Amino acid sequence: MYGLVNRAIEELVISLKGEAGWRSVCAHAGLASDGFVAMQSYNDDVTYRLVEAVSQRLGLPAEQVLEAFGEYWITYTAKEGYGNMLNAGGSSLREFLGNLNDMHGRVGAIFPQLRMPLFRVTPLSEDEYLLHYASTRAGLAPMVIGLVRGLAKRFDQQVTISLQHPRLHPLEEDIFFVREVSATP
Repeated sequence: MYGLVNRAIEELVISLKGEAGWRSVCAHAGLASDGFVAMQSYNDDVTYRLVEAVSQRLGLPAEQVLEAFGEYWITYTAKEGYGNMLNAGGSSLREFLGNLNDMHGRVGAIFPQLRMPLFRVTPLSEDEYLLHYASTRAGLAPMVIGLVRGLAKRFDQQVTISLQHPRLHPLEEDIFFVREVSATP
């Protein structure tokens, strides 16, 4: 993964536990605490080790850490200069999710070594749909839940999302049920 992801984890930890908390996470993960280069590619193992260390240090299940990170990622990327790209993705959560692969194509031009996941929306009704998520990386379904929640906030919408069908094989996809509840006041 690119350093931008690891830098976002760093910033999230520092916002919750300060610099000392970040140093503790890095020590637990066996990594230097001097930060990551946003445009540099890192082995996926580095990110997984960071998530595990955050989980251990905060006493939270890794799934909860990934959900929180997914939600945080939306705010972080907008702040890091990708807000216009997010704005161009659509005017509603459902439209944005339907355009996500196109946006990932543009991001892929910036980060050529990045292995992007694929998303597909299957409509069920006006306010319900399935979100299909395929990735070469295992275990990131909780992050998708957080991403959808973060995007819903960005569009002033409320959603419920649940994993309906977890992938059981690397060639399968995770399938989420999404219901748009209402606009937030």
